[in-house]
Amino acid sequence: MIELIALYFLCKINGRLAAQKGLKPLTWKIYTIFAWIVAEVIGVILGLVLFGKDNLGSLAAIGLVSAFGGYLFIRYVLDKKPDVVNDDLPRTGIDDLRPPRRTS
Repeated sequence: MIELIALYFLCKINGRLAAQKGLKPLTWKIYTIFAWIVAEVIGVILGLVLFGKDNLGSLAAIGLVSAFGGYLFIRYVLDKKPDVVNDDLPRTGIDDLRPPRRTS
């Protein structure tokens, strides 16, 4: 149950980052949930191979760490995308830096 609360807040973080990059936040939140679930399943399968089905604590720990890795993967992909450039500021050219000329 606690992992669902963590997933909620991690989706909010990735959504904010996606909005900063000029992307749709809902899409990246869905990607985060999907990556979380897929990585958790892969982690549990890996835990079954390593520890067997008798050690449930280790399976849960590996699954949770792997799920967080899914979040980190989506975060990495978002970090690599360029930010939206704000072009509201006027451009300053080289002629704008010179002092005004006298016209007398």
